[in-house]
Amino acid sequence: MNHIVLYEPEIPQNTGNIMRTCVATNTKLHLIKPLGFKLDDAHLKRCGVNYIDKLDYEVYENYNEFTKKNPGTYYYFTRYGRKPHTSFDYSNKENKDLYFIFGKESTGIPKEILKEDLEHCMRIPMTSNVRALNVSNSVAIVIYEALRQQNYNDLLLEEPHKGKDYLEK
Repeated sequence: MNHIVLYEPEIPQNTGNIMRTCVATNTKLHLIKPLGFKLDDAHLKRCGVNYIDKLDYEVYENYNEFTKKNPGTYYYFTRYGRKPHTSFDYSNKENKDLYFIFGKESTGIPKEILKEDLEHCMRIPMTSNVRALNVSNSVAIVIYEALRQQNYNDLLLEEPHKGKDYLEK
């Protein structure tokens, strides 16, 4: 199973967008406190639209609580990573839990955490003109790369409401 982990997220709009992405991809969301907002915040609900009630998520008091409860393979996204996000095999043939960890918007994941597993620290390639992509964009890029390698698991490849022949009519 795929998991998105937000380490101390600060901006409710980003988390709301990530919530929608998690619902769309059948991905569990893990939120590590402190959060820069309340989960019932109006901004968060507005960004999550009507999907928050369909979200599978869990909140943790700190990183240690998260790691104790969640065994699996951890992948860390940092601008200091030396490998592109596409350099890993996420096909998950062993059916393990894969955790894609993103840091807070202002400072990222603490260096102390990253130093424990440099092999799994990566970055999304980009120019030197920007420091980092928006975290919600980064989550979408990464989860869809993992899902592509997993042949999109059980996600729909056709639009379910208007039908597969909609464009031909």
